[in-house]
Amino acid sequence: MGERDGYANGGNERAWGQQQQQPQYNQNYNYNQPPPPPPQGNYQQNGNAYGPPPPYSYNPPKGENYTFDEAFKLEKPKYNDLWAGLLLLLVFAGFVAVSVISIRGYVTGLHGNGIYGGNNNFSLNNNTIILFAFGLVVAFVLSSAYLAAAFFFPKQFIWITGILNIAFAIGTAIFYLYKKYWSAGIVFLIFGIFTIVAFISWIPRIPFAALMLKTTIRVSRKYGHVYLVSFIGGLLAVALSAWFSVTLTATYVTYEPSRNNPKCANGSCNKGKVKKKKKLTVTPSAKYWISEWLKNTIHTIIAGVYGTWYFCVNNFPRHATSGSARRALTYSFGSISFGSLVIAIIQFLRHLCSVARQQSGEEGGIGGTIGYIVFCILGCLISLLEWVVQFVNRYAFCHIALYGKAYIPAAKDTFHMIKDRGIDALVNDSLIGPVLSFGSMFVGYATALLAYLYLLFTKPEYNRGGGYTPVIVALAFLIGTQICLIFTTPIASGVDTIFVAAGWDPQVMINEHRELYDEMVRLYPQVQQAIQVR
Repeated sequence: MGERDGYANGGNERAWGQQQQQPQYNQNYNYNQPPPPPPQGNYQQNGNAYGPPPPYSYNPPKGENYTFDEAFKLEKPKYNDLWAGLLLLLVFAGFVAVSVISIRGYVTGLHGNGIYGGNNNFSLNNNTIILFAFGLVVAFVLSSAYLAAAFFFPKQFIWITGILNIAFAIGTAIFYLYKKYWSAGIVFLIFGIFTIVAFISWIPRIPFAALMLKTTIRVSRKYGHVYLVSFIGGLLAVALSAWFSVTLTATYVTYEPSRNNPKCANGSCNKGKVKKKKKLTVTPSAKYWISEWLKNTIHTIIAGVYGTWYFCVNNFPRHATSGSARRALTYSFGSISFGSLVIAIIQFLRHLCSVARQQSGEEGGIGGTIGYIVFCILGCLISLLEWVVQFVNRYAFCHIALYGKAYIPAAKDTFHMIKDRGIDALVNDSLIGPVLSFGSMFVGYATALLAYLYLLFTKPEYNRGGGYTPVIVALAFLIGTQICLIFTTPIASGVDTIFVAAGWDPQVMINEHRELYDEMVRLYPQVQQAIQVR
């Protein structure tokens, strides 16, 4: 199927170029004019300069036997933000050391025997590891099914996401409230109400979002390595989460201060408590950073593939996926680590806030209620900060995939470009990012519910008073959400890259992707002000 014919969605649908309603084009612009020569200076918009588009966007190599590195050549390749990459490697080495020490203590301690057996009644044990194993399987299966739904039903995907998220949020909230698990019930009920309000506001914008979703799915079907990268990343995310779960459990078994703990004998409980706190700080923080790096690396690799499609659609280079991966894992390794570190710190603070909120809810009384409200407000502020940084990161990594710049210059250039071009309006109305976030939360709801039901029915001795329930449920929710976000990275990366590439070089969109541009204008006329040569 040819490039232009590929925009048809089947025998029962019209080709995108044959629409009943004609788009209202900018009458002052000649769309048939040839591409301009590469600019000598910076792009100017509203008095702001955000750098010229790369030379390859106007004049990619000719012929049919060139590679990704030749198409997106770095004039002076260098390892950017090397300090962040080295720091990530050191943190990973520290996580490995903590894991080895903790697991060794776990093997020789009272770790339990299966789901119900064992003498460990003071901390997490084998029961917890089996719980997280079940949760990882559920997260993997649901994430794969969710990605398959996007692949096979792109037009209905947004509605499927909204219905699943609302049903699980409200359903699990009612169940938690029925079981008098007030903290989780109230939080999930708030999430559910927010989802309903948000989804209703989405309805007018669903056609434009569906168009962008169908475009990314069509490209991903043609270049199947996109899903291979996603699948490998998903498996690595599951393996990392399993490793983290075992390490977390082993840390509790080895260092939990209790008279029944043979590792905390001879008056060493206080030392054990200090060691446990240190390791419980290192383990989640390292896990957040490594997981975020993995997700952003996948995003950067796939952004390179979609960027190649955008600029070289009629002359696609060889080894686009491997070339993009090689650049992400070498020259851009430090930049990806730097951007991931910022998000990891925010996510860790949000996790601490979530645990503190749930513990305040469990305490009850006036003090517990005040603490719960305070941590709710603080959690909202942290989530807002995370959204802002994620917004910048998503497009900065698209820029890094093609330009090979350091993190801060790429973030500044991209932020100015999307604001000056008006790309931020397209981003807000595309809905793809929020839809995938809500879909990932659906997987998080399912894994959190599984964790709660598991604790409810197995009744482990260490959780007789319910003290570990908030921590385990919160971790299960975050693990499920992160795994699904990694699985759905190809969809989000595709939309993000198209917007960024269209902002940097809108002439390519008009000349090489005219059917897509026409349909975007028909569904969202404001796109004429964002995607056009100034």
